Parts: sequence; C-alpha cells; structure tokens
Amino acid sequence: MLFRSSKTRAKRNRKIAMRLNDSQIAAIRRVVAEQAGEEAQVRLFGSRLNDQAKGGDVDLLVQVQTHVAEPALLIAAIGGRVSRAMHGRKVDVLLTAPNLIRQPIHNEAEREGVLL
Repeated sequence: MLFRSSKTRAKRNRKIAMRLNDSQIAAIRRVVAEQAGEEAQVRLFGSRLNDQAKGGDVDLLVQVQTHVAEPALLIAAIGGRVSRAMHGRKVDVLLTAPNLIRQPIHNEAEREGVLL
C-alpha cells in the first residue's frame, strides 16, 4: 500500500483558486480528450489561477505520452475548439510530447499549473 505524506494530502485538500467554472473545465477536458486522446493531461496556468485578476486568456499545458506527428495542428485544433467553447476567449496551448523539445516555459507551466 502506498502512503502519501501529510503535505501531499494537505495540498490536494486545499481549495485551488482558478477563474474557470465547472462547465468550462468540462469543455476543456472534453476537447483535449477528443483531440489528444483520453490519456492526455491538461493543466491550467497563468493569470487564470489568480482570483484577483480580471479577464485574461486561458493558458493550457497539454501533456501527451506518445509522439505527435503534427504538433502545430494539434495545438491549433485544441486552442480553436476550447476558444469556441468559451465564447471566443483567447486560448494559448503549450504541448509536451516525447518527440518535442522542452522549453523553460513548459517546466514553469508544469510547476505552476493546476491539473484539470
């Protein structure tokens, strides 16, 4: 049996601030699953994690475990569909995959981001 530290449990149990409602989160998850596969993970990062901020685009980190042949097309498809689901809100998508070069922004988004 695996035991999680009390720090891990406390982190999981706290209320995470984000400026997305449940239907927007569901739409993002649905689009990512449809476009990148059920096993893909998506994290929200950036200004939408700040409850004190207003407006702002939606910054997403999509993490896939398989090679992506056309990353630009996948990014565009996810961004466009999420934007439409959010009534035209600007959406920025970062993508990680085993065959893609990882940049410092990917590390920051992963560290800061909240798994949806």
